[in-house]
Amino acid sequence: MKPLIRTLLALLFPLSAMAQGLDDSDQLIVVTSKNWDDIQATAQRYERHGQNLQKFEAPFAVVLGKNGMGWGKGLLDIGQPEGPVKQEGDGKAPAGMFKLGTAFGYAPSAETRQPYLPLTQTIECVDDSQSTRYNELVDGAVVDKDWSSSERMRRSDELYRQGIFIQHNTPASPAAGSCIFFHIWRGPTAPTRGCTAMDPADIARLFDWLDPGKSPVLVQLPQAQYERLRERWKLPER
Repeated sequence: MKPLIRTLLALLFPLSAMAQGLDDSDQLIVVTSKNWDDIQATAQRYERHGQNLQKFEAPFAVVLGKNGMGWGKGLLDIGQPEGPVKQEGDGKAPAGMFKLGTAFGYAPSAETRQPYLPLTQTIECVDDSQSTRYNELVDGAVVDKDWSSSERMRRSDELYRQGIFIQHNTPASPAAGSCIFFHIWRGPTAPTRGCTAMDPADIARLFDWLDPGKSPVLVQLPQAQYERLRERWKLPER
Protein backbone atom coordinates (compact mmCIF):
# COMPACT_ATOMS: atom_id res chain seq x y z
CA MET A 1 0.00 0.00 0.00
CA LYS A 2 1.35 3.42 -0.93
CA PRO A 3 2.31 5.66 2.07
CA LEU A 4 -0.14 8.43 1.10
CA ILE A 5 -3.06 6.00 0.85
CA ARG A 6 -2.07 4.38 4.14
CA THR A 7 -1.99 7.80 5.81
CA LEU A 8 -5.39 8.76 4.46
CA LEU A 9 -6.96 5.49 5.63
CA ALA A 10 -5.45 5.96 9.07
CA LEU A 11 -7.01 9.41 9.29
CA LEU A 12 -10.44 8.28 8.05
CA PHE A 13 -10.54 4.95 9.88
CA PRO A 14 -8.27 4.89 12.93
CA LEU A 15 -6.99 1.43 13.95
CA SER A 16 -8.79 1.66 17.26
CA ALA A 17 -12.06 2.15 15.40
CA MET A 18 -11.37 -0.56 12.81
CA ALA A 19 -10.73 -3.07 15.59
CA GLN A 20 -14.28 -2.49 16.77
CA GLY A 21 -15.74 -3.52 13.43
CA LEU A 22 -16.51 -7.01 12.15
CA ASP A 23 -13.30 -8.76 13.21
CA ASP A 24 -14.83 -10.03 16.47
CA SER A 25 -18.43 -10.34 15.25
CA ASP A 26 -19.94 -13.71 14.34
CA GLN A 27 -23.43 -12.34 13.67
CA LEU A 28 -24.23 -9.51 11.27
CA ILE A 29 -27.45 -7.84 10.15
CA VAL A 30 -27.16 -5.85 6.92
CA VAL A 31 -29.89 -3.35 6.01
CA THR A 32 -29.64 -1.69 2.61
CA SER A 33 -31.91 0.75 0.79
CA LYS A 34 -31.70 1.88 -2.83
CA ASN A 35 -31.07 5.56 -2.01
CA TRP A 36 -30.51 7.89 0.94
CA ASP A 37 -34.15 9.07 0.89
CA ASP A 38 -35.87 5.69 0.57
CA ILE A 39 -38.11 4.55 3.41
CA GLN A 40 -38.11 0.87 2.41
CA ALA A 41 -35.10 -1.42 2.71
CA THR A 42 -34.07 -5.06 2.87
CA ALA A 43 -32.45 -6.84 5.82
CA GLN A 44 -30.24 -9.92 5.61
CA ARG A 45 -28.71 -11.89 8.46
CA TYR A 46 -25.21 -13.41 8.30
CA GLU A 47 -23.29 -15.87 10.46
CA ARG A 48 -19.54 -16.38 10.52
CA HIS A 49 -18.16 -19.69 9.37
CA GLY A 50 -14.39 -19.68 9.63
CA GLN A 51 -13.20 -16.44 8.06
CA ASN A 52 -16.37 -15.88 6.05
CA LEU A 53 -19.74 -14.37 6.83
CA GLN A 54 -22.47 -16.41 5.14
CA LYS A 55 -26.13 -15.59 4.63
CA PHE A 56 -28.49 -16.99 7.24
CA GLU A 57 -32.04 -17.72 6.09
CA ALA A 58 -33.95 -15.42 3.75
CA PRO A 59 -33.88 -11.62 3.57
CA PHE A 60 -36.85 -9.66 4.92
CA ALA A 61 -38.41 -6.25 4.38
CA VAL A 62 -37.94 -3.33 6.78
CA VAL A 63 -38.95 0.32 6.84
CA LEU A 64 -36.69 3.24 7.76
CA GLY A 65 -37.15 6.84 8.87
CA LYS A 66 -39.62 9.05 7.03
CA ASN A 67 -36.63 10.93 5.54
CA GLY A 68 -34.54 7.87 4.78
CA MET A 69 -31.04 7.58 6.24
CA GLY A 70 -28.22 9.85 7.38
CA TRP A 71 -24.73 9.04 8.64
CA GLY A 72 -24.91 8.14 12.31
CA LYS A 73 -22.38 7.88 15.14
CA GLY A 74 -21.41 4.23 15.27
CA LEU A 75 -18.43 1.93 15.61
CA LEU A 76 -16.36 3.32 12.75
CA ASP A 77 -15.14 6.87 12.25
CA ILE A 78 -16.22 7.78 8.73
CA GLY A 79 -14.24 11.03 8.61
CA GLN A 80 -15.86 13.63 6.35
CA PRO A 81 -18.89 11.72 5.08
CA GLU A 82 -20.49 12.07 1.67
CA GLY A 83 -24.24 12.32 2.17
CA PRO A 84 -26.59 13.52 4.92
CA VAL A 85 -25.60 13.35 8.58
CA LYS A 86 -28.15 12.31 11.17
CA GLN A 87 -29.30 14.86 13.76
CA GLU A 88 -31.87 14.85 16.52
CA GLY A 89 -35.43 14.94 15.21
CA ASP A 90 -34.53 14.74 11.51
CA GLY A 91 -36.64 11.65 10.75
CA LYS A 92 -33.63 9.71 9.44
CA ALA A 93 -32.45 6.24 10.38
CA PRO A 94 -28.71 6.13 11.13
CA ALA A 95 -26.30 4.84 8.48
CA GLY A 96 -23.11 3.10 9.57
CA MET A 97 -22.03 0.19 11.75
CA PHE A 98 -23.61 -0.25 15.18
CA LYS A 99 -23.66 -2.62 18.10
CA LEU A 100 -27.00 -3.92 19.35
CA GLY A 101 -28.04 -3.32 22.94
CA THR A 102 -30.91 -4.19 25.23
CA ALA A 103 -33.98 -6.01 23.97
CA PHE A 104 -37.25 -4.72 25.40
CA GLY A 105 -40.94 -5.43 25.29
CA TYR A 106 -44.31 -5.46 26.97
CA ALA A 107 -43.96 -8.99 28.38
CA PRO A 108 -42.33 -9.42 31.82
CA SER A 109 -39.77 -11.82 30.28
CA ALA A 110 -38.77 -12.96 26.79
CA GLU A 111 -37.11 -15.87 25.01
CA THR A 112 -33.92 -14.06 24.05
CA ARG A 113 -30.25 -14.17 24.98
CA GLN A 114 -30.01 -10.38 24.73
CA PRO A 115 -30.34 -8.42 27.98
CA TYR A 116 -34.09 -7.81 28.31
CA LEU A 117 -35.97 -4.83 29.77
CA PRO A 118 -39.70 -5.21 30.54
CA LEU A 119 -41.42 -1.94 29.67
CA THR A 120 -43.47 -0.53 32.52
CA GLN A 121 -45.49 2.67 32.39
CA THR A 122 -42.53 4.62 33.78
CA ILE A 123 -39.80 3.53 31.34
CA GLU A 124 -38.74 6.42 29.08
CA CYS A 125 -36.13 7.05 26.41
CA VAL A 126 -34.63 10.50 26.86
CA ASP A 127 -34.40 12.61 23.70
CA ASP A 128 -33.44 15.91 25.38
CA SER A 129 -29.81 16.39 24.36
CA GLN A 130 -29.19 18.69 27.34
CA SER A 131 -29.90 15.84 29.76
CA THR A 132 -27.19 13.71 31.33
CA ARG A 133 -29.47 10.77 30.40
CA TYR A 134 -29.71 11.70 26.70
CA ASN A 135 -30.22 8.62 24.51
CA GLU A 136 -30.79 6.32 27.48
CA LEU A 137 -33.65 4.07 28.57
CA VAL A 138 -34.48 5.08 32.14
CA ASP A 139 -37.13 4.42 34.75
CA GLY A 140 -38.60 7.85 35.40
CA ALA A 141 -39.96 6.68 38.74
CA VAL A 142 -36.52 6.10 40.26
CA VAL A 143 -34.14 8.41 38.34
CA ASP A 144 -33.74 12.10 39.10
CA LYS A 145 -35.33 13.88 36.15
CA ASP A 146 -33.17 16.44 34.32
CA TRP A 147 -34.87 16.24 30.91
CA SER A 148 -37.70 18.18 29.30
CA SER A 149 -38.64 15.62 26.64
CA SER A 150 -38.65 11.84 26.32
CA GLU A 151 -40.48 8.97 24.69
CA ARG A 152 -42.77 6.83 26.81
CA MET A 153 -41.85 3.26 25.91
CA ARG A 154 -45.00 1.46 27.09
CA ARG A 155 -47.24 2.48 24.20
CA SER A 156 -50.94 1.95 23.60
CA ASP A 157 -50.16 0.25 20.26
CA GLU A 158 -48.04 -2.79 19.39
CA LEU A 159 -44.96 -1.02 18.00
CA TYR A 160 -42.76 -1.69 21.03
CA ARG A 161 -44.22 -5.05 22.01
CA GLN A 162 -40.80 -6.34 20.99
CA GLY A 163 -37.81 -4.13 20.24
CA ILE A 164 -34.02 -3.91 20.37
CA PHE A 165 -31.94 -0.83 21.16
CA ILE A 166 -29.54 0.11 18.34
CA GLN A 167 -26.41 1.66 19.84
CA HIS A 168 -26.28 4.72 17.63
CA ASN A 169 -24.69 7.76 19.30
CA THR A 170 -23.45 5.70 22.26
CA PRO A 171 -21.91 7.34 24.26
CA ALA A 172 -24.14 10.25 23.36
CA SER A 173 -23.05 13.47 21.71
CA PRO A 174 -25.60 16.32 22.02
CA ALA A 175 -28.11 16.62 19.16
CA ALA A 176 -26.63 13.68 17.20
CA GLY A 177 -29.81 11.60 17.46
CA SER A 178 -31.37 9.35 20.07
CA CYS A 179 -33.71 6.46 20.85
CA ILE A 180 -33.07 4.35 17.73
CA PHE A 181 -34.53 0.85 17.79
CA PHE A 182 -35.52 -2.20 15.86
CA HIS A 183 -39.26 -2.48 16.45
CA ILE A 184 -42.56 -3.66 14.97
CA TRP A 185 -43.82 -1.73 11.98
CA ARG A 186 -47.21 -0.13 11.36
CA GLY A 187 -47.02 -1.69 7.90
CA PRO A 188 -44.63 -2.27 4.98
CA THR A 189 -45.11 1.24 3.58
CA ALA A 190 -45.33 3.22 6.84
CA PRO A 191 -42.02 4.92 7.74
CA THR A 192 -40.72 5.57 11.25
CA ARG A 193 -39.28 8.65 12.93
CA GLY A 194 -35.77 7.22 12.60
CA CYS A 195 -35.96 3.60 13.69
CA THR A 196 -35.83 0.43 11.61
CA ALA A 197 -39.13 -1.42 11.81
CA MET A 198 -40.32 -4.80 10.56
CA ASP A 199 -43.03 -7.44 10.64
CA PRO A 200 -43.66 -8.92 14.11
CA ALA A 201 -42.52 -12.37 12.94
CA ASP A 202 -39.17 -10.97 11.82
CA ILE A 203 -38.37 -9.22 15.07
CA ALA A 204 -39.38 -12.37 16.93
CA ARG A 205 -36.79 -14.22 14.84
CA LEU A 206 -34.18 -11.64 15.82
CA PHE A 207 -35.04 -12.16 19.49
CA ASP A 208 -34.45 -15.89 19.05
CA TRP A 209 -31.33 -15.60 16.87
CA LEU A 210 -29.23 -12.85 18.44
CA ASP A 211 -26.47 -14.01 20.77
CA PRO A 212 -24.42 -11.40 22.70
CA GLY A 213 -21.58 -13.94 22.89
CA LYS A 214 -21.27 -13.62 19.10
CA SER A 215 -20.96 -9.81 19.23
CA PRO A 216 -23.82 -9.03 16.81
CA VAL A 217 -23.45 -5.93 14.66
CA LEU A 218 -25.81 -3.95 12.43
CA VAL A 219 -24.58 -2.41 9.19
CA GLN A 220 -27.14 -0.05 7.67
CA LEU A 221 -26.35 1.78 4.41
CA PRO A 222 -27.73 2.76 1.03
CA GLN A 223 -26.62 0.22 -1.58
CA ALA A 224 -24.02 2.43 -3.28
CA GLN A 225 -22.33 3.26 0.03
CA TYR A 226 -22.37 -0.42 1.01
CA GLU A 227 -20.52 -1.40 -2.14
CA ARG A 228 -18.08 1.48 -1.74
CA LEU A 229 -17.22 0.44 1.82
CA ARG A 230 -17.53 -3.33 1.47
CA GLU A 231 -13.84 -4.13 1.10
CA ARG A 232 -12.67 -1.56 3.63
CA TRP A 233 -15.15 -2.70 6.27
CA LYS A 234 -14.72 -6.40 5.38
CA LEU A 235 -18.41 -6.74 4.57
CA PRO A 236 -19.91 -9.76 2.79
CA GLU A 237 -21.43 -9.61 -0.66
CA ARG A 238 -25.13 -8.75 -0.74
